Amino acid sequence: MDVKQPYPPTGGESAGISLPDRDYMMFIENVKKSTGIDLSEYKEAQMKRRLTTLRVKNGYTSFAAFFEAFSKDKSLFYEFLDRMTINVSEFWRNPNRWEVLRDIILPELAGGSPRGLKVWSAACSTGEEPYTLAMILDGKGLLDASKLVATDIDEGALAKAKQGLYMERSLKDVPQDVAARYFTQDGALFKFSELLKKKVEFRKQNLLLDPFEKGHDLIVCRNVMIYFTEEAKSKLYHKFAEALRPGGYLFVGSTEQIFSPGQYGLEPTETFFYRKKG
Repeated sequence: MDVKQPYPPTGGESAGISLPDRDYMMFIENVKKSTGIDLSEYKEAQMKRRLTTLRVKNGYTSFAAFFEAFSKDKSLFYEFLDRMTINVSEFWRNPNRWEVLRDIILPELAGGSPRGLKVWSAACSTGEEPYTLAMILDGKGLLDASKLVATDIDEGALAKAKQGLYMERSLKDVPQDVAARYFTQDGALFKFSELLKKKVEFRKQNLLLDPFEKGHDLIVCRNVMIYFTEEAKSKLYHKFAEALRPGGYLFVGSTEQIFSPGQYGLEPTETFFYRKKG
């Protein structure tokens, strides 16, 4: 692997940049060159702190050494992705927002008849979000005719999503009747419905780098944008808006209100729901 050297030959400081800062800057460059992941588009302070904790925990004294190690060790690389993307999720997170989706947004999108919808769960983590979508679509009689795609940059998270096995705490917000219908207990874990699992297509995707499919009725991207810089957020909101059909919805997280959504061709409707104009 062609990797840039982390320090200048003298071992001293260069252009006023300290060795630790240069170490991290070269780490960002090497990660982008080898994986396509651009860490500079994430908020630096929190990303650097998170990755420093991971590096130290694994016994590496520099980011150069850490990068070299995870370039050769796939499990360490997946651990890096897990820490970078913060794979913390649960079913029915913020239940009242999912109720709005079920009772107001989906009937509007379906136009009063059970037509198929094109739905995308972006940055889906370990599957709780797209499976929540699958349960709600199924409850509305929309799932069989719909296309439901879920994407994430982390292959380890996608592998867990495809397994469909979850701790009980992940189900704490799922209505009891819904949980009884779609989950079966398997020892200490709960197994998601095999029938509904087959309705979700999981794909690897880098949101910042990869192109988006067009014509979506609904895009769900929650509790992810808070980790990006303002420039990266603006770029993504433009991409999401272009990926929606006119009248389609973007559903964001409870800490991710979009300021001036009109600049992206979006208009606010229900709280944390934005409709594409046209």
